[in-house]
Amino acid sequence: MKDNTPLEIIGFVKTDFPDKFGIPRQSGIVKSLKGKIIFQPEYRDSSALRGLEGFSHLWILWKFSKSVTKKWSPTVRPPRLGGNKRVGVFATRSPFRPNPIGLSSVKIENIIHNSPQGPIIEISGADLMDNTPIYDIKPYIPYTDSHPDAKGGFSDYVGGEKLEVFIPESLKNEMPSEKLSALREILAHDPRPAYQSDDDREYGFDFSDYSIKFKVKASQLTVIKIQKISKDN
Repeated sequence: MKDNTPLEIIGFVKTDFPDKFGIPRQSGIVKSLKGKIIFQPEYRDSSALRGLEGFSHLWILWKFSKSVTKKWSPTVRPPRLGGNKRVGVFATRSPFRPNPIGLSSVKIENIIHNSPQGPIIEISGADLMDNTPIYDIKPYIPYTDSHPDAKGGFSDYVGGEKLEVFIPESLKNEMPSEKLSALREILAHDPRPAYQSDDDREYGFDFSDYSIKFKVKASQLTVIKIQKISKDN
């Protein structure tokens, strides 16, 4: 039996990623990434957050707003498996699902109750694109949500290695040190799909107010451009 009750969007996440490329593959990988949860006007009630200050982390249920498809497939090709091997969609966190719902665990950095936009939750470790719609938030409860003996399936065997990131001295002053530190972490986890390994290829994405370009050879990633994005563009 179908339930046609629509899901309400309670708010949006503000982050430094205007596009999908460059976003960490899982929440918590880059802990220095900052973001904000801003609620829709009808949900800007501080009493809804009462007691949340006692928790350190949140679960965010959100919408894959840029990956909505009319049809779903029972199998997908995870990029971290090279994009060649098919596995069941329910064995992955692929955005191409029967329902475009994502799940992320983030750290609560601060709760602002009386901003001009109502209550705001400042977070870190988010793997979300800017303006991602949020369906719900729930507190992370360590004694039930943490499973130290859990198995990670095929994810235990891929994506664990980090790249060595080289940023020329001439580029280090192009970006504030806090943003540069976060960028270095993002790049160390290799934002490229696993099936792309061309030494001569130039990759790029926007991060915060900056355009980033880089190349990868073997296990070293070299940043070749950090440029402030003109607000007129």
